[in-house]
Amino acid sequence: MNDEQLLRYSRHILLPEIGVEGQQALLDARVLIVGAGGLGSPAALYVAAAGVGTIAIADDDTVDLTNLQRQIMHSAEMIGAPKVESARLALGRLNPLTRVEALQQRLEGSALEEQVSRADVVLDCCDNFATRHAVNRACVKHRKPLVSGAAIRFDGQVSVFDLRKPDSACYHCLFPEGEDLEEVRCAVMGVFAPIVGMIGTTQAAEALKLIIGCGTSLDGRLLLLDGLGMEWRSISLGRDPGCAVCAAA
Repeated sequence: MNDEQLLRYSRHILLPEIGVEGQQALLDARVLIVGAGGLGSPAALYVAAAGVGTIAIADDDTVDLTNLQRQIMHSAEMIGAPKVESARLALGRLNPLTRVEALQQRLEGSALEEQVSRADVVLDCCDNFATRHAVNRACVKHRKPLVSGAAIRFDGQVSVFDLRKPDSACYHCLFPEGEDLEEVRCAVMGVFAPIVGMIGTTQAAEALKLIIGCGTSLDGRLLLLDGLGMEWRSISLGRDPGCAVCAAA
């Protein structure tokens, strides 16, 4: 690290759980964020501010006026622009030392495989089950830790699937693909703005901890947030031995 980096990240370096070695791990890391909306905004901002060296952020959508109530990475002057371009500019203003790769696409197929294989940690900040399951399958295949978050109305949830570990559950263990699960979206159901911030920043914290190797992650636990009552609950998760995705991996 040079003098500017030592000063910029000094409050991290002061923490014995991080120190120079942990901060250097962040500088050397590559994080993939799938989704640049309500969850991806706070997650990306904190990952960039913390000093992660490279952030690849993928989204095929454009900034809309209705996004601005909660998607804090975007601003009114970026309405109509690709979300990933808005993200690249916002993250560059926040921390020009971080390299941002803007992927204006819905990651799938070989493109998804390539991005997951290159990442140290993957953050699922998308809003649909098809993408969540595709990202999970790629993370299982390439043994990459996955930090998954979701938020709707006044409720949120976040978990870690540390697929580097042979006994870790995957997203499919928790929400099997093909089951009759209700697809709910903010555009239809609404969402309380701070909820996505609370879940997204939790995702960022978990990703940074995984890279540094400090603390205890949410692997094996599902953290649930009731925003109206402002209560958090933690539920233990176990790997499904019959899981169609990770059991034979």
